[in-house]
Amino acid sequence: MLPRCVFILCVFLAKHASAVWPIPRSLSVGTSPLKLSSHFAVRLHIHAPPPDLLSAVSRTRARLHSDRFERLVLGRASADASALEGAPVLSSLTVTLRAGSPIRTIAEEATRSVDAKSESYVLAVTGNPPSATLSANSTLGLLRGLTTFEQLWYDSEGTKYLLNAPVMVEDAPAFPYRGFSFDTSRNFYPVADILRTLDAMSWVKLSVLYWHVIDSQSFPLEVEAFPELAAKGAYSAREIYTRDDIQHIVRYANERGIDVVMELDSPGHTTAISAAHPEHIACAAKSPWSKYANEPPAGQLRIASLSTLAFVRMMFSSIAAALPGTMMSSGGDEVNLPCWDEDEQTMSDLAQRNLTIADALNEFVQTVQAVIKEHGKTPFIKSDMVLTHNAPVTNDTVVVVWQTSEDAASVADRGLRLIHQPSNYFYLDCGAGEWLGNDILGNSWCDPFKTWQRAYSFDPYANLTTDQYKLVLGGQMPLWSEQSSPENLDPIIWPRLAAGAEVFWTGATLPDGSSRLGPNVTSSTQALARLNELRYRLVDRGVNAIALQPKWCVLRPGECDLDS
Repeated sequence: MLPRCVFILCVFLAKHASAVWPIPRSLSVGTSPLKLSSHFAVRLHIHAPPPDLLSAVSRTRARLHSDRFERLVLGRASADASALEGAPVLSSLTVTLRAGSPIRTIAEEATRSVDAKSESYVLAVTGNPPSATLSANSTLGLLRGLTTFEQLWYDSEGTKYLLNAPVMVEDAPAFPYRGFSFDTSRNFYPVADILRTLDAMSWVKLSVLYWHVIDSQSFPLEVEAFPELAAKGAYSAREIYTRDDIQHIVRYANERGIDVVMELDSPGHTTAISAAHPEHIACAAKSPWSKYANEPPAGQLRIASLSTLAFVRMMFSSIAAALPGTMMSSGGDEVNLPCWDEDEQTMSDLAQRNLTIADALNEFVQTVQAVIKEHGKTPFIKSDMVLTHNAPVTNDTVVVVWQTSEDAASVADRGLRLIHQPSNYFYLDCGAGEWLGNDILGNSWCDPFKTWQRAYSFDPYANLTTDQYKLVLGGQMPLWSEQSSPENLDPIIWPRLAAGAEVFWTGATLPDGSSRLGPNVTSSTQALARLNELRYRLVDRGVNAIALQPKWCVLRPGECDLDS
């Protein structure tokens, strides 16, 4: 366990302590200014450093040069001019792997199983004399440390500085799985938008992109075994993720410390398959859609059909073979029983095989999970498939708890590992009102809007026994794209997504020993001050993160709290 930090400062922000996000598990700071040399260098003391580590170092050096974020105080950088006069100058950061540590690429480390990853690091920055060192057990840990180092510095007309040397960080994540679930099917997002999102994810130490890539509305994924699925099921030829696109996105993510869990949601949410293979889809676009699906268009796989099972097996295998990670999801949420009950083909298949719908659903889940495991991956599944339909799953299955946070205890009672994605805390799309037409007073099912403070208040261990804590791998915040598109991607997820990043990186205890769930933690002198700073840093780097407060409040921490 990391040692509890004792702050040298009495009040974290009042004395200019660095507003790092997510806040490290252990952090101590001083009161001395320190400037960064205009010829600052990162010195790797590693034999034959991997190419993606060299690239990460280059990105750090480039951002330290190009970042123009000024400290959020009245007068901005000019307020610190006198403090910087005669300040010592830091010329380099020395980066090392601890003795005996294997030298793997960041991508290799990022795609290891969740219980095998090492992301810990130690960062020390002193001002008298000026020195900086970063050490870790893995290149992934070094990447996380470089990310923290970048956040220590402010800009004043091109000069980078901090005001709180010495800085000592000993850090490691509370949970290995810290994700963003991204729906790119209901509306299409160009590759550039995904890459920009991955960059921002890496800046807050998120570790997983859970990619909801297909749904009832479109099938934008090129599948080697069935190229006709995208050719006929995508919105257009321009709105397809080719195999080259997938490889590029996955490699880009892995090199930034992010694994990719691709979700092929099934057997529901699969109507788009009917454009190429209508023989596999029951109740395709059937009306009224509200009887046969949770949203239009209706349609789901014919789970009792042997030919459909063979098709699904081939589809999952073709995609799994192209992905380097150790995790894959079959989704499984919101299946609709009337769709199958009124489908003549399904009823005929059930009768011929002497099965019930429950039997066929169990067979479907077992078939898909077997394919995922054949490719060396851990299967993920949505919680309603386990809790509502009681589908049998393998013991190593990871359950995505999404309908309500209260379901986590029921999953844990079954001895299954889980990740949190509760709609009552984490859904980024809630609060925009109903998207269906002819519903003047309608609201979305998961209203109200989930503020960053609501997400930050989440307790991953709520209602669990201490023996069940080990079943919690982490969590993720999702964006469902019924009302999202490239035009509003950045502001709808940033900076709120960062709240989840800190929940699952920092855990329950802040570095001063106080509880992350305690009173006043979201005040504008504490977490909100740090999140405001992150938001301005994101904007400085080209991410259009939405403002959390008027600038007047941002520059006057504490004056815009509810009780101020």
